[in-house]
Amino acid sequence: MRIAVPNKGRLHDPTIDVLERAGLHVADGADRKLYAETVDPEVTVLFVRAADIPEYVADGAADVGITGLDQVREAGVDLHDLLDLGYGTCRLVLAAPEKSAVESVDDLAGGTVATEFPNVARDFFAERGIDPAIVEVSGATELTPHVDVADAIIDITSTGTTLAVNNLAIVEEVLQSSVRLVARPDVADDPKVEEVATALASVISADDKRYLMMNVPTDRLDDVREVIPGLGGPTVMDIAGDDAVAVHAVVDEDDVFTTINDVKGMGASDVLVTEIERLVE
Repeated sequence: MRIAVPNKGRLHDPTIDVLERAGLHVADGADRKLYAETVDPEVTVLFVRAADIPEYVADGAADVGITGLDQVREAGVDLHDLLDLGYGTCRLVLAAPEKSAVESVDDLAGGTVATEFPNVARDFFAERGIDPAIVEVSGATELTPHVDVADAIIDITSTGTTLAVNNLAIVEEVLQSSVRLVARPDVADDPKVEEVATALASVISADDKRYLMMNVPTDRLDDVREVIPGLGGPTVMDIAGDDAVAVHAVVDEDDVFTTINDVKGMGASDVLVTEIERLVE
């Protein structure tokens, strides 16, 4: 099985990291290599431009790909969205100069929009029933309204800071994007593809979770159970020769502080908190 991953840019390192954490160590994945083997002899990684990954998968050069939803939508190919990997989050937005007459999507009827995502833009405006001229650019999109190339732009933003610096105001959100695991329809149910998807999902599920272990007096077990916000309730094990039980639970990282204080107040001792590498739910 071949997995296409971004060869560089902001998505490369976190993608390699999630593969490593999922147990798919990339062997000799040096810069400028076009492909690399993994510890699984059935899985090979292809290094491809993020924008080209949907086409590689659709054309059969790769079986699955890891890239942004924005790139998948722009490619316009038929792929199954198997898993949201949760990183690389951004928004595609429609923006116009702050002091322009463009205050809504309808104001662009008969106007011009510059973007690096012409297919996404056409689909967006088609749903709104208007057909502005689309100017495809390959960079410096924010400049185009200020040099009379376009009345507005559709561009990627994470915080909106770059738009504000260039005196552009968001008119409407076009698309929310994050990195996805995608596959061709004919291989989406392949056992190996499902195995890889499960491995990656286990990494995502483990993010922001912690494993709590503690000793609890037997007569306070019910009270402790009430305050542990675990997945499906805690696991309870007897401790030989002691009037206490060992309690293990998976909790959200945000709940750890409160939970520890609550269980300590109920007599829990030897509380241990550890990170979780993978969690198969």
